[in-house]
Amino acid sequence: GRVHEALGGVDDPDLQLRLILRKYGLPSAFPPEVEAAAEAVAPQVSLSDLAGRRDLRDLLTCTIDGETARDFDDAVSLELLANGHLRLGVHIADVSFYVREASPMDREAAQRGTSVYFPDRVIPMLPGRLSHDICCLQPEVDRLALSVLIELTADGRIVHYEVVETVIRSQARLTYTRVAEYLDGNPRA
Repeated sequence: GRVHEALGGVDDPDLQLRLILRKYGLPSAFPPEVEAAAEAVAPQVSLSDLAGRRDLRDLLTCTIDGETARDFDDAVSLELLANGHLRLGVHIADVSFYVREASPMDREAAQRGTSVYFPDRVIPMLPGRLSHDICCLQPEVDRLALSVLIELTADGRIVHYEVVETVIRSQARLTYTRVAEYLDGNPRA
């Protein structure tokens, strides 16, 4: 036999990761044209990006994820309406605004299919500039989103819903643990 590639020694801490990458054909880097396309995306929402979008930046909005989450791609809002109903907003980062159909980023994302999470790292479906920055619903940053706005009665019946393109601004990054503590009446200081 012939050695085609040395993946590392038995005491190499990254050997297991390299074995998994090799076994499942997971990519460890993005092609240069995909990285270049991601770098070309403007880092901030511009006035022209807002055309045709509903502005929901004044709503109290937050993300709720696990303590170790790295991607904040969904957020929620809740508002009391004048008629006594509630409007629940479920906001998802609008990746489609930045990743155009049949573009190099779209083809690479389709090939990857999903982000792959390991205990200490992630192999993202999209370049980090998008997945960890531009399409990440970070607190106090304007972000483009697709939102489902659901009007509910006090007993939880759906009266009306709509799906709209929006711009949002999350005010906080919450965790499931902190929210559960609050709901249990034990909020941390």
